[in-house]
Amino acid sequence: MNYYTAVMILMLMTLFILCILVWENGRIRSENKRIYYLTYFLIGLSALAEKTGLQLSGNKNFPVWLLILVKVADYILTPMAGAALWAQIDVKGRSNKIMFGVLLFNTIFQIISSFFGWIFYIDENGFYRHGPFYFIYIIVYVVVIILTFSRFINYGKSFRNQNQISLFAIVILINTGIIMQEALGSEYRTSYLALTFGAALMYIHFTEFSQIRADDYIQKQQIEITTDTLTGLFNRYAYSMELKKYSEPESVPEDLAVFLIDINELKKTNDTLGHEAGDELIIGAADCIYEVMKDYGKVYRIGGDEFVAICKMNKRRASDTLNRLNRITRTWKGEKVTILRLAAGYALASEYRELNLEKLIQKADHKMYEAKASYYSINGIDRRNRQQ
Repeated sequence: MNYYTAVMILMLMTLFILCILVWENGRIRSENKRIYYLTYFLIGLSALAEKTGLQLSGNKNFPVWLLILVKVADYILTPMAGAALWAQIDVKGRSNKIMFGVLLFNTIFQIISSFFGWIFYIDENGFYRHGPFYFIYIIVYVVVIILTFSRFINYGKSFRNQNQISLFAIVILINTGIIMQEALGSEYRTSYLALTFGAALMYIHFTEFSQIRADDYIQKQQIEITTDTLTGLFNRYAYSMELKKYSEPESVPEDLAVFLIDINELKKTNDTLGHEAGDELIIGAADCIYEVMKDYGKVYRIGGDEFVAICKMNKRRASDTLNRLNRITRTWKGEKVTILRLAAGYALASEYRELNLEKLIQKADHKMYEAKASYYSINGIDRRNRQQ
């Protein structure tokens, strides 16, 4: 067994293992799996055709027509093997028709030229030689490489920058192996080895990208399921998750401060100016609360006009934060509404160590209603309508 044969065996084993990996991968759709299988089959078959052609060349124990048949298969299958990697990339465009046309032309031209020795011919000693139009085959190969490279570029646009680099590195590896074989001569059979390496790396790249895409999807879903659509704050679902997290008193950090905040006179705004004005008021309140609280914790919209902020701060910071919130709301102005007033109360975990988060928020809720009662009293509003 020579070195070339040993490499060929390892290469075919690699392609077989890739088939197993694709078969086991549940993320790959059935139609895409067939493309992967076809890729590995074409690479292996074209490599075997090349090796068989080398063994038959100059061997007079075999008929000339067999060598011609093997070399025609080699020259037809080799561009197809390169195009098979191209086909793994699911990108729609005009290049699909161009690639199909190039491969069809090459197949027909190879079959016809086998009768006239245009691409290759068999000399009197039984060796195959390049014919006068061998350059046409090289042009076909170059076109396949260019189309593949352009497809990789378009495909890479869907990746993050760091993933594009590895993709282009795979293209360079494949092309390097092909160029080395064409430039250095028959002693260096690197073309199919590079295609096999490329196929393996493409599979690795696919699985990595699939995982990144799955992670991004999960993250997007997580954001959507925990985000309030009107304000962009965390929603009631996210709030309930936070309550579960701190369901036991001992789980509540000592430096936690919770705020319960409500919009004053929202119902009056809805009744007199309409619900669009009411929504503007809710969004304005959310923006003001977030601006004040964002550096200290999370803000949740838990009801129509009710907000909860769960922050880490001491009593002095909590008092200053509440004063700042009052100042910023007094300067807020909307298009439909020009006045925004909030009622807010807070409670400190350091003062209620026996309470879990839910009970602590109830303490803040009581203080918020005290602030709301004070607002009603000063402005002469009937408190009996608690929706005010």
